Amino acid sequence: MDHGEAIYRTVGLTKSYGEGATAVHALRGVDLTVHKGEMLVLLGPSGSGKSTLLNILGGLDTATSGQAWFGDLELTALDADGLTEYRRASIGFVFQFYNLIASLTARENVQLITDIAEAPMSPEEALALVGLEDRLDHFPAQLSGGEQQRVAIARAIAKCPAVLLCDEPTGALDSATGARVLSALDTINRGVGTTMFIITHNAVIADMADEVVRFADGAIASHSRNTVRRSPAELSW
Repeated sequence: MDHGEAIYRTVGLTKSYGEGATAVHALRGVDLTVHKGEMLVLLGPSGSGKSTLLNILGGLDTATSGQAWFGDLELTALDADGLTEYRRASIGFVFQFYNLIASLTARENVQLITDIAEAPMSPEEALALVGLEDRLDHFPAQLSGGEQQRVAIARAIAKCPAVLLCDEPTGALDSATGARVLSALDTINRGVGTTMFIITHNAVIADMADEVVRFADGAIASHSRNTVRRSPAELSW
């Protein structure tokens, strides 16, 4: 079945730290194709290779061997300047910790990105997409953990990236708050068409994805496709 245009493709991707008998093999020959506009959930224990893959695809790290493409752009052939330009133009990041500036409002935290992006949406539009249109002028200390994470998501999407990479975006949140954050991500993926990767330890979240990749010991243990995507509200927490 044709699932649409491939946005990422990796062939034999490896990442090792150190040499010889003491080398740590974080990735062991990963072959993966991801299609434009899809949501991919990466599951697996700590140290299984999920974050390493995300860092390479996001241009934050480089592979030891193998190849990775973003469309027709070979990421594994880029130098540091090329990776910086790729990240700036195409990638948004959401991490477990929000990294908001305490002295700036929600609007101002998002504006940090919109002021330097080439063709961004407005901070107000980005915050509205994550349901925070009534919290624009609140400081992080005045926001709940889930609201702070949604500000971080708004900041990441405000530059209109082609891809949003999310590493444990609900890891520090309770289930109810996490569901609201996932709802915001689901809205962005379905409504804006942003290709999305979500790393998580919570297997329940897999039901809201188009594709689910399970990692073990630096390799893909299984790769499956959901025939029906469930909304975050339908998940059994």
